[in-house]
Amino acid sequence: MPKTRLDDIDRKIIAALQIDGRMTAQQLADQVGLSASPCARRVRMMEDRGVITGYAALIDQDLVDLPISVFASIKLERQRENELERFNTAIGRWPEVVDCYLMTGQRDYLLRVVVRDLHAYDRFLKEKLTRLDGVASIESSFALAQIKRSNQLPIDT
Repeated sequence: MPKTRLDDIDRKIIAALQIDGRMTAQQLADQVGLSASPCARRVRMMEDRGVITGYAALIDQDLVDLPISVFASIKLERQRENELERFNTAIGRWPEVVDCYLMTGQRDYLLRVVVRDLHAYDRFLKEKLTRLDGVASIESSFALAQIKRSNQLPIDT
């Protein structure tokens, strides 16, 4: 997919929306130095081009009783396209997996799995991950504390 060219105002809009995706069109326009209509048009164009992919509420995982983050490194038996697609499809169905990356190096995938407790992670392993054909090994690391979490990309403005 070709890169989308963003001008300074587009970058200011993105930076502002990353901080507060609920601001009104007028508030956003005031912040970036445009009138509301052109600002709303730019937002719509970036949505249409896929630059802005959606809006979401950020949730404190502790306050919704999901305090455990587990990072699971997965090695597949083979890295053929159909095995990768099968793994990707399965991961996409599992709500416990909140992040998944195809990796270079010793492991094929890195997952962040969010669960209520150790028993829930054990169930996830036994009932889902270890039953998936093609998984050669799984290494789990439990996060002790979250030092930083951000959904904001470092957009230069």
